[in-house]
Amino acid sequence: MADAGEAGFAYKPLYVQVRDSLVRRLIEGRWQPGQLIPSEIELAREVGVSQGTIRKALDAMTAENLLVRRQGRGTYVAEPEDGRMLFQFFRLTPDRGERAFPTSQVSDLSRSRANKAEREALELEDGSEVWRISRSRALEARPLISESITLPLIRFPDFDRLEAVPNNVYLLYSQRWRVTIARAVEKLKAVTASPDDAAALGCNKGAPLLEIKRIALDLEGRPVELRVSRCLTDHVHYLSELR
Repeated sequence: MADAGEAGFAYKPLYVQVRDSLVRRLIEGRWQPGQLIPSEIELAREVGVSQGTIRKALDAMTAENLLVRRQGRGTYVAEPEDGRMLFQFFRLTPDRGERAFPTSQVSDLSRSRANKAEREALELEDGSEVWRISRSRALEARPLISESITLPLIRFPDFDRLEAVPNNVYLLYSQRWRVTIARAVEKLKAVTASPDDAAALGCNKGAPLLEIKRIALDLEGRPVELRVSRCLTDHVHYLSELR
């Protein structure tokens, strides 16, 4: 059954409405990460719009890193381990050398009621519980980040049953809980190292750090992760590509 015909879309540009309709397939799990999606011709016939409209909708989803086009093979649902996806959400880059993804080591995983800041960031009700993950991250074997991650328990049940928390948690969210991180909002601030930061990063207490506070949102725009990363920047920089 087709999602809708051209006459069924209104108020927004047609390709945006089609894009929203196709994103709904990701949200509902009808299209899975790594899956080859139907061709433009097939989608145009199914949705009931022109092939050009489908192409514009797929272009928009590709620009958002939701889809990946592979020459001669077709268009696939992006996976969080795809190179472009990794660096969409990791912006620290060595001053010398190529970009690389850091390794991680979890030091603590706990469950408790969300505090006020967590409730506000994750839009949770009073009394809601969260998972708190503390980990350190290294790049080129050098300590780089002291990091805390807060997740709403209601979206990530049984998180504590994992044998280990993997380095790429966004891939974990997608595969185990069908939570796809679509975008993130970050705030950057200069701070100084606390005693815990100093222990994790091997730096002096009071050393200058870059704090990155991130709220990650799913495909429906709901906040699902609060992350605070406190970073040494003596050998890396934060890279932002503006268009």
